[in-house]
Amino acid sequence: MYEIDAKLAELESKHCPIQVGLIGVGQMGKEIVCQVGLMKGMRIAVAVDLDVSFCLKAFEAAGYAGEIVVTDDLAEAEAAIDQGKKVATTNYQIAIKAKQIQSVIDATGSPEMGARVTLLCCNYKKNIVMMNVECDVTIGPILRQMAENAGIVYSLTAGDEPGSIVEVYRFAKALGFDVVAAGKGKNNPLNPYAKSTDAEYVEKARLRDMNPRMLVEFVDGSKTMVEMCAVSNATGLVPDIRGMHGPSCNVKDLAHVFSLKEQGGILEKTGVVDFGIGDINPGVFVVVTTENKQLRAGLIQRDMGYGPNYLLYRPYHLCSCETPMTVAQGVIYGESTAHPMKKLTSECITIAKDDLKCGQKLDGIGECCYRGSIELAPVAKKERMLPLGLAKGAVLKCDVPKDTIITYDMVELSNDSVLLQLRRIQDILY
Repeated sequence: MYEIDAKLAELESKHCPIQVGLIGVGQMGKEIVCQVGLMKGMRIAVAVDLDVSFCLKAFEAAGYAGEIVVTDDLAEAEAAIDQGKKVATTNYQIAIKAKQIQSVIDATGSPEMGARVTLLCCNYKKNIVMMNVECDVTIGPILRQMAENAGIVYSLTAGDEPGSIVEVYRFAKALGFDVVAAGKGKNNPLNPYAKSTDAEYVEKARLRDMNPRMLVEFVDGSKTMVEMCAVSNATGLVPDIRGMHGPSCNVKDLAHVFSLKEQGGILEKTGVVDFGIGDINPGVFVVVTTENKQLRAGLIQRDMGYGPNYLLYRPYHLCSCETPMTVAQGVIYGESTAHPMKKLTSECITIAKDDLKCGQKLDGIGECCYRGSIELAPVAKKERMLPLGLAKGAVLKCDVPKDTIITYDMVELSNDSVLLQLRRIQDILY
């Protein structure tokens, strides 16, 4: 990626920019449209949302007023793109099927939609940038394999914490360091029982122009668990304990806190994923070590501390603003920012955050019924723990007390779900 700016400028000069389809135009999607609007060599040709006004507002915010065609018809959309216009639509298939599109961004946050979008991308040979981490931790390995078989790139996004962590991790591994821990800073206090209907979070979400469900997914820890599960599945790093430690600590303490217990830290083993609550956010980190005495002396001279562990810290992640870099990386170099390995290392499991009743239909992640946590995939499989991504819409077959792990045996799942069918195939294959 060292010449990616020059590569994009070259595409611009040849009048053949990368054409992108964006599915999901909430806050993140709107930022993507605006960011790409500043760039050379790339265009958001199609924007999709259930409410087409979101697409219009995003294009207008990027300065494209008067250049927008609203249509749900594929032929009309392709004609508009040929004329250099932007397409706003409620039909997500247009963002994939349009002949000009080279890469698709899934910014929906719906695991079910992520499954459907990626399947269609495989059929139409379009790269897929998966901002939908909830989908990735559920069926990422099979989606990645299907994408490889189709000759396309499946990638998590740069700028989101999993992608940012994996970038630092790859740097450390390429240099031959041993990775002790990798993680992120959590950006708000942890309340595992937070609900999207709580007046406190409804008001905070309103002030931040957010959906309360999205806010609570962060507050109750589910988002952190999902993100670190994605890192685990992309690297092979594991949670030290179920749910990780999540200590209160600051940047200056990371290399010491995330060390082995015999070194004064909190870890039973090295090679783990975790998070901290302190001044770390919006940064991500990788704690490394080496036994080489010459390199240790050099790290001391470079003000990295006296060891045995050393901190590699990236003090920012720009979320959706960095997503276009993953698009370019996939189209120009045929590489991902991050992707899961062949099988799950960790599972994001489902835990009741209230007393639930038999016959109750489970709501979505970040709402009122449950929260996510992280567990080793073999443990989750053995104990039949329900993956978080499959929980929405499941109907309980028994009462489930607060703080209980919900299992497959406790729920009735909908066989209409593409996500569920792919998960079942993944479980058989891997």
